[in-house]
Formats: sequence, C-alpha cells, structure tokens
Amino acid sequence: MVNHEEIFESDDTLQTENFSKTKSNGFKDETYELEDWQRNNPHLNIEKGDLKETELKRNLKPRHVSMIALGGTIGTGLFIGTATPLQIAGPVNALIAYIFMGSLAYSVTQSLGEMATYTPISGSFCVFNTRYISKAVGFATSWLYWWNWSTTFAIELSIIGQIIQYWTDAVPLWAWILIFYFVLVAANFIPVQYYGEVEFWIASIKVIAIMGFIVYALCIVCGAGRTGPIGFRYWRNPGPWGPGILVANKNTGRFLGWLSSLVNAAFTYQGVELTGVSAGETSNPRKTVPRAINKVIFRILIFYVATLFFLGLLVPYNDPELSSDTSYIASSPFVIAIKNAGTPVLPHIFNAVILTTVISAGNSNVYVGSRVMYSMSTAGIAPKFFSWTTTWGIPYLSVMATSLIGLLAFLNVDQDGKTVFEWLVNISAVSGLIAWVFISVAHLRFMKALEWRGVSRDELPYKAKYMPWFAWYAAIAITIITFIQGYDSFFDFNASDFFTAYISLILFFALWIGALVWYREPIMRSVADIDLDTDRKEIDMLIWEEQKPTNIWEKFWGIVA
Repeated sequence: MVNHEEIFESDDTLQTENFSKTKSNGFKDETYELEDWQRNNPHLNIEKGDLKETELKRNLKPRHVSMIALGGTIGTGLFIGTATPLQIAGPVNALIAYIFMGSLAYSVTQSLGEMATYTPISGSFCVFNTRYISKAVGFATSWLYWWNWSTTFAIELSIIGQIIQYWTDAVPLWAWILIFYFVLVAANFIPVQYYGEVEFWIASIKVIAIMGFIVYALCIVCGAGRTGPIGFRYWRNPGPWGPGILVANKNTGRFLGWLSSLVNAAFTYQGVELTGVSAGETSNPRKTVPRAINKVIFRILIFYVATLFFLGLLVPYNDPELSSDTSYIASSPFVIAIKNAGTPVLPHIFNAVILTTVISAGNSNVYVGSRVMYSMSTAGIAPKFFSWTTTWGIPYLSVMATSLIGLLAFLNVDQDGKTVFEWLVNISAVSGLIAWVFISVAHLRFMKALEWRGVSRDELPYKAKYMPWFAWYAAIAITIITFIQGYDSFFDFNASDFFTAYISLILFFALWIGALVWYREPIMRSVADIDLDTDRKEIDMLIWEEQKPTNIWEKFWGIVA
C-alpha cells in the first residue's frame, strides 16, 4: 500500500518541468529542486522511474466537478422541501429568506474556492480546519460532516421507494432500499472518471428539468393553463407574507414564519461546497475549481431564487395540497403547480425527475462521504487504513464505511424506528451548517497566515471576492442561524423536541472538548504554526495540459457546467 506522504503525481495528463520551478506566488525566491525532492524521499529513485501514484486520481473534468456539486445540492430540499417555507412564510417572505441564504452560500463557496485552489486536496476544508484552526476543530467538524453525508445517504435510500409508490406499491419499501443500496454502492467502486460521467448525465436531467419548469411556469403565469392569466394573483389573495405561526400577534408570527423558512433555505442550499471536496480528484484544479466556484452565483439565482419566485406565483400559501400526505411527492409545489394548471401526464414526468434527482443525490452522498473519510485519514484524525485505495484510486474502505451507514434507511420501514431516524436526520442537517461556519473561520485564519508571511492575496491562484468582510458576514450569520434553528422547541417546551433540534450542536461540543483533552493542544493554533506548505509544493511543480473544447458540444457544456 502506498503511503500518501511518499508519493508523487504521475497521471498521464501531467508533466514535470525538470522537477524545478521557481515560484511566483509570494514566497520570495522559493525554488523546489529535484535534489530537494530526492533528499526528502531517499527510497525513491527518479532516474529509474521510481515514481509512485497518488491514492486518488485527478480524472474529473470541469463539467464533472460542477455536476457533482449540483448532484449533491439539488434534491428533495428543492423539489419537496420548499412546500414548508411557502406554507408558513408566504411567497415573498420565503423568497427573501432564500436570497439571504443564497448570499451566505455564495460567501462560503468563495472562501472555500480560495483555499481549495491554493491547496487542492480531497476533502479540502476538513483538512483546512485541522491545519488553519486546530486539530480539535478539524476532528469535530470532519466527523460531523462525514456523518452528515453518510446519514443523508440513508435518507435518500428511504425516499426512493416512497417516490416509486406514486405509481405502484406492489414492491415493499424495504426491497427498494435494498436494490438501490447495492446499485449506488457499486457505482462508487468504478474509476472516478466513469463515476463523474454517470453523475454528469444524471445531474443533467435535473438541470434540464428545472430550466424546463421555469419556461413552463412563465407560460402558465401568462395564461397558458386552465386557470387563465395568474400574474401576481396569489400575492394579493391570500397574500405575500404568510399566515403567521406560533403566536397570536400576526406580525410577530409572520416574522417567525420567515425565520423558519430561513432554516429550511439553509438546509436546501447545503451541498454547494462540494466543488471544494472534489478538488483532490480534479484535473488542473487551479483552473477547474475557480471556474466552478464563479458559476455558483448563477446556479443560486437560477435553480433556487428563480424557481421559488415562480412557485410563489403559481401556488398560494393556503393550498391544502402543501400539507398533503397521500404520497411522498403530493406536497411538492412543483407537482401542485402542474396539477393546478391542468397539464396531463406532466406530474408523472416530474415524479420521474424527482426519482432521478434522489438517485443522483444518493450517489453523490457516498462519493462525498468517502472522500471526507479519506481526507480525515490523511490528516491523522481517522485510522490510516481509510486512506488505502484500489489501483483505480478508489478509497474502498472509506466507501464501505460510508455506505454501511446507509443501512440505517431500514429504520424508516418500521414505525418504532422512525423516531430514531428523525434524530439522525436532524444531526445530518445541522452538521452542514456547522461545516459552513468553520469554512468561513478557516478562511479568515488562512488570510491571517498569508498576511503574517507577507503574501499578497493578489498573487494567489484564485482570489475570493469581498474578503475578509464577506467571510465575517457568513461566519456570524450562520452561527446565529445554527443556534436559533430550534427556536420553536421553546414554545410549549418539551425535552424530546429540544434534543431533536440541538443534538448536532451538543455532539459537536462533545467531540470538540474531547479532542481538546485528547490532543492537548491550544484552542486555536498560533498564526506562526499554521501550515500553508504541505501538499502545495507538489501541486506547484506540476504542469497541466489545458484541454481545449474541440467541438460545439464540448463548448456548450463548458459554459453550462
């Protein structure tokens, strides 16, 4: 088994330039010579071709990276979860909440983009938290983030059968869970370039469906459906602000409704950070990752804001179908809008799209979870054997460990197990918010370390926009949201609801304090001790062949993806 600390990249798409390259990245007169590398690796002889492969292969193309991020982000939160903010906050309040959370998501991706292009490694921010903040924070956030995606895999598995039951219930739910469990796990054992290609085409269906729905919704709003021209009819009656929740005062109740929709929006956006997670398997990451990061704002505006805007025009917040439980997708605002417009067959087509969406999301869940586990192993906060890989570069033990958590989906089959399953869902949801907080904090520490070394951010491969103020804005706002997300448990308080809402925060602090005691390190590393060099020099030495689009098709996907 190859030790990850004793390797040199030897992918077919990479070349070296005499193993000597003077840096122009702000580290004055720094040269990494062949002799230096040989001195640090005496057991490897370059002249004899004794170069070892990395565990992970850099075979993901730019379009693969973008679609993997979309595959993990666009899921049931958008297609079904948007019913809750529409119902309790109304169309305008929900739209404001999604725009606000979109700005936070954009800030997080900007922070991650700058760090991940400087040191493009698999799992990125899980490692950055360890290097830039402290080993205890890296331990707590990484294990929580891994649990987030592992349990989300279980959630997606439990949903697949429920979606299929829209057409037939001849096959029991447990059978669908078992079938798709093996399908999705097997898909994560194929070489990463084929995995990326499969995920690309599955995620493309989502993109086409959402773009098609926006065009369809515009036509219905203008009068193409049986309801005639709708325009802003439902913003006048029943209104734009929602009914108000929890308290008698309507204005206060509407604010609480907006607050709840803010939490829903936060959960819906989770996954936009996946571009950074896949940086370690991306070809030419210092060009690929920035391209993907710069397109995040357009994804947010099109896939979330524009979609929610049209849903708010087509579905009134008091539509009884928003709380329907006749089938899993019955409460989907997309399906409700199509039914209200009287378009035949299309509900079945959209159910198929949602099914594809969930399968794609489940596929991404195992991929991301396994790469996070791999990065934890290389960072020394998980057992070393999780960094072992196949000859194809698949961290097979990490894939197996992540996929085993998916078996918790069977809890949802039994009524007694559903309570436990709901706890798991809440742990995974809030874990994503905690990860966002520390991405921003790690970026602040990263910028501080650069300043201490006298390195200008203008010399970095990618410079994040509106920093450092944007990172402070995201860190503070997401921290507040993380602590108030369970506010409704304090109305008619009971211990079960409280722990359901805050179990993730309790678990984070338990892991963090335990790691502080175990590692016996300070709460935060000093700026002088922040490691900016590990893994960077090897990447700096590589010369990447730029693969230009050769036809219209490749140019099209270069722009879209």
